[in-house]
Amino acid sequence: MDQNRDGFIDKEDLKDTYASLGRYQRDELDAMLKEASGPINFTMFLNLFGEKLNGTDAEETILNAFKILTGLLHLPVLSIKRLLMSQADKMTADEVDQMFQFATIDAAGNLDYKALSYVITHGEEKE
Repeated sequence: MDQNRDGFIDKEDLKDTYASLGRYQRDELDAMLKEASGPINFTMFLNLFGEKLNGTDAEETILNAFKILTGLLHLPVLSIKRLLMSQADKMTADEVDQMFQFATIDAAGNLDYKALSYVITHGEEKE
Protein backbone atom coordinates (compact mmCIF):
# COMPACT_ATOMS: atom_id res chain seq x y z
CA MET A 1 0.00 0.00 0.00
CA ASP A 2 2.79 2.45 0.89
CA GLN A 3 4.29 2.42 -2.59
CA ASN A 4 7.27 4.67 -1.85
CA ARG A 5 7.94 2.93 1.51
CA ASP A 6 8.27 6.18 3.46
CA GLY A 7 6.13 4.93 6.34
CA PHE A 8 3.15 7.10 5.42
CA ILE A 9 0.13 6.62 3.20
CA ASP A 10 -0.28 9.62 0.92
CA LYS A 11 -3.05 10.67 -1.46
CA GLU A 12 -1.72 8.56 -4.36
CA ASP A 13 -1.50 5.48 -2.11
CA LEU A 14 -5.10 6.01 -0.97
CA LYS A 15 -6.27 6.59 -4.52
CA ASP A 16 -4.76 3.26 -5.61
CA THR A 17 -6.26 1.44 -2.63
CA TYR A 18 -9.75 2.83 -3.20
CA ALA A 19 -9.50 2.15 -6.94
CA SER A 20 -8.53 -1.49 -6.33
CA LEU A 21 -11.72 -1.85 -4.27
CA GLY A 22 -13.81 -0.24 -6.99
CA ARG A 23 -14.74 2.57 -4.59
CA TYR A 24 -12.62 5.48 -5.77
CA GLN A 25 -14.38 8.81 -5.58
CA ARG A 26 -12.33 11.96 -5.33
CA ASP A 27 -14.67 13.58 -2.77
CA GLU A 28 -14.51 10.53 -0.50
CA LEU A 29 -10.72 10.48 -0.73
CA ASP A 30 -10.39 14.20 0.03
CA ALA A 31 -12.77 13.86 3.00
CA MET A 32 -10.71 11.00 4.40
CA LEU A 33 -7.49 13.00 4.11
CA LYS A 34 -9.12 15.92 5.93
CA GLU A 35 -10.13 13.59 8.80
CA ALA A 36 -6.50 12.69 9.50
CA SER A 37 -4.86 14.62 12.29
CA GLY A 38 -1.49 14.47 10.53
CA PRO A 39 0.47 12.24 8.16
CA ILE A 40 -1.31 8.92 7.73
CA ASN A 41 0.67 5.94 9.00
CA PHE A 42 -0.66 2.38 8.90
CA THR A 43 -2.32 2.64 12.32
CA MET A 44 -4.19 5.82 11.44
CA PHE A 45 -5.14 4.30 8.10
CA LEU A 46 -6.76 1.31 9.85
CA ASN A 47 -8.89 3.66 11.90
CA LEU A 48 -9.89 5.92 9.01
CA PHE A 49 -10.46 3.17 6.48
CA GLY A 50 -12.19 0.94 9.03
CA GLU A 51 -14.79 3.63 9.57
CA LYS A 52 -15.44 3.73 5.82
CA LEU A 53 -16.03 -0.04 5.70
CA ASN A 54 -18.50 -0.02 8.59
CA GLY A 55 -21.71 -1.76 7.64
CA THR A 56 -20.17 -4.10 5.05
CA ASP A 57 -19.34 -7.77 5.38
CA ALA A 58 -15.62 -7.00 5.56
CA GLU A 59 -15.31 -8.16 9.18
CA GLU A 60 -16.60 -11.61 8.29
CA THR A 61 -14.31 -11.70 5.27
CA ILE A 62 -11.30 -10.82 7.41
CA LEU A 63 -12.26 -13.42 10.03
CA ASN A 64 -12.54 -16.07 7.31
CA ALA A 65 -9.16 -15.07 5.90
CA PHE A 66 -7.53 -15.55 9.31
CA LYS A 67 -9.23 -18.94 9.68
CA ILE A 68 -8.16 -20.11 6.24
CA LEU A 69 -4.67 -18.71 6.71
CA THR A 70 -3.89 -20.87 9.69
CA GLY A 71 -6.68 -23.30 10.45
CA LEU A 72 -5.91 -22.67 14.12
CA LEU A 73 -8.06 -21.38 16.95
CA HIS A 74 -5.13 -19.43 18.35
CA LEU A 75 -2.77 -17.57 16.07
CA PRO A 76 0.82 -17.25 17.30
CA VAL A 77 1.91 -13.66 16.65
CA LEU A 78 5.36 -14.70 15.49
CA SER A 79 3.83 -17.02 12.86
CA ILE A 80 1.49 -14.32 11.61
CA LYS A 81 4.35 -11.82 11.49
CA ARG A 82 6.47 -14.23 9.41
CA LEU A 83 3.59 -14.86 7.01
CA LEU A 84 2.78 -11.18 6.54
CA MET A 85 6.43 -10.39 5.86
CA SER A 86 7.04 -13.25 3.43
CA GLN A 87 3.87 -13.83 1.38
CA ALA A 88 2.10 -11.96 -1.45
CA ASP A 89 2.19 -8.20 -0.75
CA LYS A 90 4.95 -8.41 1.82
CA MET A 91 4.66 -6.10 4.80
CA THR A 92 7.69 -4.63 6.55
CA ALA A 93 8.41 -5.36 10.21
CA ASP A 94 7.36 -1.79 11.04
CA GLU A 95 4.01 -2.21 9.26
CA VAL A 96 3.31 -5.44 11.12
CA ASP A 97 4.29 -3.87 14.43
CA GLN A 98 1.93 -0.95 13.73
CA MET A 99 -0.91 -3.39 13.08
CA PHE A 100 -0.19 -5.28 16.30
CA GLN A 101 -0.48 -2.04 18.30
CA PHE A 102 -4.24 -2.58 18.10
CA ALA A 103 -4.10 -6.32 18.61
CA THR A 104 -4.88 -8.23 21.76
CA ILE A 105 -2.14 -10.77 22.43
CA ASP A 106 -2.48 -13.28 25.25
CA ALA A 107 0.26 -14.47 27.64
CA ALA A 108 1.10 -17.36 25.29
CA GLY A 109 1.74 -14.92 22.40
CA ASN A 110 -1.47 -15.71 20.49
CA LEU A 111 -3.31 -13.07 18.47
CA ASP A 112 -6.99 -12.43 19.17
CA TYR A 113 -7.85 -12.18 15.48
CA LYS A 114 -11.55 -11.55 16.17
CA ALA A 115 -10.76 -8.37 18.11
CA LEU A 116 -8.24 -7.26 15.46
CA SER A 117 -10.78 -7.87 12.69
CA TYR A 118 -13.23 -5.66 14.58
CA VAL A 119 -10.68 -2.85 14.90
CA ILE A 120 -9.80 -3.11 11.20
CA THR A 121 -13.45 -2.87 10.11
CA HIS A 122 -14.92 -0.56 12.75
CA GLY A 123 -11.97 1.51 13.95
CA GLU A 124 -10.36 1.58 17.34
CA GLU A 125 -12.69 0.71 20.20
CA LYS A 126 -13.90 3.70 22.18
CA GLU A 127 -13.39 3.63 25.95
